[in-house]
Amino acid sequence: MTDLLTTLAPWHWLLAAIALLIAEALLPGSFLLWFGAGAAVTAALLWLVDIPWQAQWICFGSVSIVSIVLVRRFRERHPEQTSHPTLNQRGQQYVGRRFTLGEPIIDGYGKLHVDDTSWRVSGEDAPAGTHVRVVGVEGTVLKVERL
Repeated sequence: MTDLLTTLAPWHWLLAAIALLIAEALLPGSFLLWFGAGAAVTAALLWLVDIPWQAQWICFGSVSIVSIVLVRRFRERHPEQTSHPTLNQRGQQYVGRRFTLGEPIIDGYGKLHVDDTSWRVSGEDAPAGTHVRVVGVEGTVLKVERL
């Protein structure tokens, strides 16, 4: 095993890159892609210049880590634009909408029926039939205010 790690040829790195890219395609997330890029860059560098095995591993690790950091920074500065930004935040979809309480709010909490779902709501005490507007979401509780 030690001999394999110290006598790496460009095709070893290329096979590692291909295996990592295939694993990336089969597994969720986008993390192995950057290690595959590190292996591909190391293979290309090794084809151009004969470098010792220690430098190969340093190149692989450096390119992998730098690419991960750069992509994360890029994604933070340029978040994905979507036509449904609250798709996976169901409660946020109701902020600003108006409803009629089906059950009273007692001691700050009650229930609100929205479509086919019952939501726990928080707000000032109010009898059933009161018109409310959703002003925020805290976990799975809709915050409401009287209209």
